[in-house]
Amino acid sequence: MKRRAALLVVDVQVDFCPGGALAVPDGDQVLSPLNRYLGLFSETSTPIFASRDWHPPTSKHFRENGGIWPPHCIQGTAGAAFHPHLRFPEGTIVVSKGMADWDDGYSAMAGVTENGTPLTMLLRRMALDRLYIGGLATDYCVKETVLDALREGFAVTLLTDAIRGVDVEPGDSHRAAKAMLEAGAEEASFDSVRGALTADRNGADHARRG
Repeated sequence: MKRRAALLVVDVQVDFCPGGALAVPDGDQVLSPLNRYLGLFSETSTPIFASRDWHPPTSKHFRENGGIWPPHCIQGTAGAAFHPHLRFPEGTIVVSKGMADWDDGYSAMAGVTENGTPLTMLLRRMALDRLYIGGLATDYCVKETVLDALREGFAVTLLTDAIRGVDVEPGDSHRAAKAMLEAGAEEASFDSVRGALTADRNGADHARRG
């Protein structure tokens, strides 16, 4: 049975790109491939979601409050904005996470939409069961999002040309990718995704004409 797919872009925000408060080295290199995916998914009328860290100023995981991270992605600040070079099409659904002062907010699957609907609930309401996932960072939010999605029963395709990691310890990103694949994620790059989505669209068009 064909799975109904969606694109999920994880946390490509100013603070996570070079020059930001908690930058992923080379994080801005995901912009070009993600824009290709955004165009492809828009052209094929496939739903698009974008997650963001959306922390309150009092978040307990900040260094000032005893946590390990510096302040980043504070609600309403420039650093919390999506990177300005990302070309999100009209209709992109924003998912916010980490909005409690105790919540690190790693997994997009724990996020909610702007009207408060949990992402997992919305995906099921929309009868979506495959997620194509890219973004920042491979060894943190991408990994936790993928693992949570798999645990919730979604099929996951990891966009290997549209992720970048932090690598606090050398090899962290490699180990994260291995863990995601061992948990059941598939991996793909642009050409194979384009082929799959185009085939799905042609099949749907044929069914409608029939």
